[in-house]
Amino acid sequence: MADPATVTFRRPLTALLGVFGLIVCMTPVAFGIPGLQVLYLVPLGVAVWLVRSRTVVGPDTVVAHRVVGTQRVIWSDLQGLRIDEQSRVWAVLRSGEEMKLPAVRVRDLSLLAAASGGRLPDLQAATGEHRAPEP
Repeated sequence: MADPATVTFRRPLTALLGVFGLIVCMTPVAFGIPGLQVLYLVPLGVAVWLVRSRTVVGPDTVVAHRVVGTQRVIWSDLQGLRIDEQSRVWAVLRSGEEMKLPAVRVRDLSLLAAASGGRLPDLQAATGEHRAPEP
């Protein structure tokens, strides 16, 4: 059972419905010419990416799960966060390396700060710049 202070950031699994729709639409093409069944690897890869990639923030660690591999960082090794032009959040480590936090966006910073146990300041609350969640 997960620790109650643990927060998981992931993409909505309802996106798997889109993957299923892609499989249905791809079927006539995949069976039109022998050998095109390999096209089914595309929605399979998207499904694995949706299910596997996530960020788990706990009281002691931040864990980034990717399709291949997992990276775990303890809070004391974290120097700060970087936000790129596409609103993706990166953890900047004291060593200078950066670790992408899958499924964490700018709108999640308040929740990330709350899950950090006070290790990260809630900049949105401090500046009073709360935006409504995007649809």
